[in-house]
Amino acid sequence: MSTVAISQPDARSRGAARGWSDLTIRNIFIIPTVAFLIIFNVFPLIYSLGYSFTDYAANRGGSWNFVGLQNYRMLLSDPQVWQNFVITAKYVIVSVTGQMVVGFGLALLLNRSFPLKGLVTTLLLLPMMMSAAVVGLFWQLLYSPSWGPINYIFGLGDFPWLSNPNAALYAIAITDIWMWAPFVMLLSLAGLSAVPKHLYEAAAIDRAGWWYTFTRITLPLVTPLLLIALIFRTMEAFKTFDIAFTMTSQPSAELIAVRLYKQAFQQWDTGKSCAFAYIVLLVVLAITNIYVKYLNKAKER
Repeated sequence: MSTVAISQPDARSRGAARGWSDLTIRNIFIIPTVAFLIIFNVFPLIYSLGYSFTDYAANRGGSWNFVGLQNYRMLLSDPQVWQNFVITAKYVIVSVTGQMVVGFGLALLLNRSFPLKGLVTTLLLLPMMMSAAVVGLFWQLLYSPSWGPINYIFGLGDFPWLSNPNAALYAIAITDIWMWAPFVMLLSLAGLSAVPKHLYEAAAIDRAGWWYTFTRITLPLVTPLLLIALIFRTMEAFKTFDIAFTMTSQPSAELIAVRLYKQAFQQWDTGKSCAFAYIVLLVVLAITNIYVKYLNKAKER
């Protein structure tokens, strides 16, 4: 006795049974998503842009005056703001470069078969799954000059990593590298696993050296994914707040996100902080566009 499989009607067939058109079914899924994006993304963006042209302060109620571009002029003429950008630029260069080097290096090591490869890969991915604030507090303990293991391991005595004006920024960058290098490793592993094996076999037959194989086969084919990782990590590095705020209050390590927080929620200068946020946004967009241009060139090769 043969059994006939009865398939359950999908959403489209159920809609058709009710007399719904394809356009109606599509709108049922699209309209709520668009409404959500407008309410929680677009509206706050436009609202904060309006505040950036006022002297509004959140702690004194709804009174405000239109000041035009005064907030932007004051910020762009403030030497401390430029100092924050210099500190953040230094942090982004050190942090993102470290993440790219460490992450890609780990991917090269993991791009082979060995016992417990899955367990090792999972353990290496754990840091980026943790809360940034927890990571900051954890590394604050590691950097402790009294009993922190880092000073003990490297024989640095009572070196004050987080209170030293010359070392605090690099201490935060090292923490960020530890946390986010696995993200670069994950994207790099995806790129390395997609490289055709016959290219390596052809290089081996031609007796090509490891450097030639790396620069002519591996690196060019993985470059698009590396650039994607670079774009994401650069944008996130500019927004770094949790780690820096929990680890140190050293002025030499005050990133723009920390400065923005202090201006908005400690000084309650809401209008100026909104203008500051848009200046940062424009800087990040400019840098991202440069990366995207190189990414498009890499894809065309």
